[in-house]
Amino acid sequence: MALAVNNNTSAFNVFSNYSNNIGKMRTSMSRLSSGVKSVTDDPSGLGISERMRSQIRSTGMSRQNVENGLSMLQTADSWMQKMNDMLGRMHELGVEAGDGTKTDSDLNNIQSEFKELQSEIKRVTDGSTAAAKYNGLYLFRGGDGRTVNDATKGLSIQIGADVGQKIKIDLKQLDSNTTNTETLTYDKADGSTGTMKWGSVISSDSHLSVRSTDSLGKISAAIDHISDSRATLGAQQNRLKETQSGLLSYEDNLRAAESKVRDV
Repeated sequence: MALAVNNNTSAFNVFSNYSNNIGKMRTSMSRLSSGVKSVTDDPSGLGISERMRSQIRSTGMSRQNVENGLSMLQTADSWMQKMNDMLGRMHELGVEAGDGTKTDSDLNNIQSEFKELQSEIKRVTDGSTAAAKYNGLYLFRGGDGRTVNDATKGLSIQIGADVGQKIKIDLKQLDSNTTNTETLTYDKADGSTGTMKWGSVISSDSHLSVRSTDSLGKISAAIDHISDSRATLGAQQNRLKETQSGLLSYEDNLRAAESKVRDV
């Protein structure tokens, strides 16, 4: 008796379709659960999206760097505002001392306050114990906040995700250190002009007092110097704010572009 084996082609066709659909359903469920495509879905797209993700993360860190730079400049400006206030009071005391009706005792009292204000400005700006700091960096010793008056160093901030995307922040040297070579011009009582160093206004051995000749002109020059320094810091703050805004927009656009490539 002959035997015959028959193939059930209909069953095989059903099983094949079933297997394919189950595989596709698993792939779809995997995509929906993770929210992103896998490397097998779009190999080239994944490579593009990973580069974008690196740029996005690094751009976010750059924004944090910019925010730290802004906070540092704002801290410096708040100290300089106090210096402006103290110099303004010193100028006021100098005018008061010019009153010929004041006795020697009056002048001594005026000078006592004048000297204390000098000492306070020096305490804020001078030496390793200077009060004006940000995260351990000296705000008014020049350079990069670590070394003194080294203009080649400056304080640089990485403001982008790529190599070389840095800006330098200039920290003013406002201590009484002898390396402070900036010369200020002031008006003398005789109508001529003189020159001085910023440190001579706050240094204890400068002999500047309310009774000094041309004290008003020197203090006025010091006030202008602080005001000009604040204007420089303000300009740097405005630049960093624009940088911050640009980085935020750039990061947002990168996220949108990466989403189109990678997201389900």
